[in-house]
Amino acid sequence: MEDPEGGAKPQFDGAMAAGRKDGKKFRRRKGKRGGQTRSAAQAAPHELSGSAGQPARPMDDAAGHPARKRKRRRRGGQGVSQDGSLQAQAIEQTGAAASAARSDGEQASGRRNRRKHRGKRGLQGRPLSSAKPAHAPLQESRVEETARSSAPREMQNGAGPGRKGRQDSIAHHGDRQAGEHAWPEELYAALDLGTNNCRLLIAQPTRPGQFRVVDAFSRIVRLGEGLAASGRLSDEAMERAIEALRICAGKLRNREIRRMRLIATEACRQAVNGAEFLGRVVAETGLELEIIDRETEARLAVSGCSSLVGRETRSVVLFDIGGGSSEIAVIRIGDSRFSRLANHITHWTSLPVGVVTLSERHGGRDVTPELFEGMVREVEAMLGCFDCPEIEIAETGDFHLIGTSGTVTTLAGVHLDLPRYDRRKVDGIWLSDDEVSAMQAKLLSWDFESRAANPCIGPDRADLVLAGCAILEAIRRRWPSPRMRVADRGLREGLLTDMMADDGVWRRNRNRRGQRAK
Repeated sequence: MEDPEGGAKPQFDGAMAAGRKDGKKFRRRKGKRGGQTRSAAQAAPHELSGSAGQPARPMDDAAGHPARKRKRRRRGGQGVSQDGSLQAQAIEQTGAAASAARSDGEQASGRRNRRKHRGKRGLQGRPLSSAKPAHAPLQESRVEETARSSAPREMQNGAGPGRKGRQDSIAHHGDRQAGEHAWPEELYAALDLGTNNCRLLIAQPTRPGQFRVVDAFSRIVRLGEGLAASGRLSDEAMERAIEALRICAGKLRNREIRRMRLIATEACRQAVNGAEFLGRVVAETGLELEIIDRETEARLAVSGCSSLVGRETRSVVLFDIGGGSSEIAVIRIGDSRFSRLANHITHWTSLPVGVVTLSERHGGRDVTPELFEGMVREVEAMLGCFDCPEIEIAETGDFHLIGTSGTVTTLAGVHLDLPRYDRRKVDGIWLSDDEVSAMQAKLLSWDFESRAANPCIGPDRADLVLAGCAILEAIRRRWPSPRMRVADRGLREGLLTDMMADDGVWRRNRNRRGQRAK
């Protein structure tokens, strides 16, 4: 007999099922319930064991009836026969034992996960959907740069983001909804007009000591071309620089900048018509640049690379090989470390030589080993006038060199054999003393065409890279070190870091986070 629900009574046996005349009716009812039309004889004659890992075992005809299996599942594992009831009890006991064994670890883990995701859940504990901005910035940097990270070379020659409103540059973190930002919307800008390059960075402060690049620009202008011979900036060089500065001015006008600092370095310091050139820049672009002294330039280079100096480091020689000058800073860190690494500078110097001036004096296209050694000796003579105590190099690795310039980043790119320069792979990389020597020898063995064909050098740097290697070799001879760290960052990052720290944006961020937490 069947119960009102269409299932079998507890004493249902296989003989009664075989002698039924309304098998079609029974099958129709099954079809209504589970979408199945097969008979009891077609049901799978196996049941799964209660403990994982045990093979399935055959069932008897009564327990294998599909209607009984379905009803047993509805009742939470209780069988329709006495044997099935015992089996269900065994299954429940086995499952209870397994769950008890896991309960201690799962309860602790569950409590941690609930606390971690408590703010991300809505009614009934359902996760809130992540709110995404209506339109994301097209070429905006997605990675939070460490405070003093450099813009990628892929964004050179004005290939930066297009016109966007200020709100487009705001990053959305985690599950925060639109309109709720973890960091202030303040933007800062830094421009560095050097002897060889014109560079711009626009960034937004994020976590304490860090910022995110919103826009960037870099172009080789060779402002100091011919300066060593004539003492003046040439008309062609000034035209190239002003054209690049027009692009920078357009980027700055398209955004609401809280604070900016625009600097000029060695070329404008040395040129007799440097002030006249800067007046022309104001008239044609609206940008007011300041000429900084060499000490300020050295301190900014240190500020830009401070995040690359580990806590275990006690002494560092940081150098910035520029186009018209090279800044060197000796840093000694005691037991107490200041928040600004530049406060640990004990000695510094600025050599009146860079890749542009040195290559113009000695030639940069066809460089022989003898010519290369002559360049090294000239820089060594300049370093000989630098009064600095010797640094005791311990075997514990608490002293190393840090190089921030196109020379060292080029060496790193050639060492990695990159098909295209990638600052993410270069910035922060360590090179041993043997690896640096091998890369310099490799570049010295190439002719001009081979250097120009390398994707990490290119035609714009092919006649400058060996002059930079000569300056680097003189520094390595003065301060021998088993390793050197490469920094694809410099003055712009130092400018941004100092401005953000002076404004206290990271202190205000910390206060805001504490208030939200309460």
